[in-house]
Amino acid sequence: MAHYSLEFEGVEGVELINRITTALMMMDGVESVEVGRHGAEVEGRVSRQALLGELKKLGVRAK
Repeated sequence: MAHYSLEFEGVEGVELINRITTALMMMDGVESVEVGRHGAEVEGRVSRQALLGELKKLGVRAK
């Protein structure tokens, strides 16, 4: 199982944090997610590129 630390830019509101959390948890292979205003910690059998792609769909810039 892989562990990823993602950093966000421009995430301010609770609504967006909740949308990010839901989107990442719904991804196949994701086991756990902790999301805050400045980033997320993700564990699971998913690629970093897939996580970044999902965030891009939400309009979130991450690295």
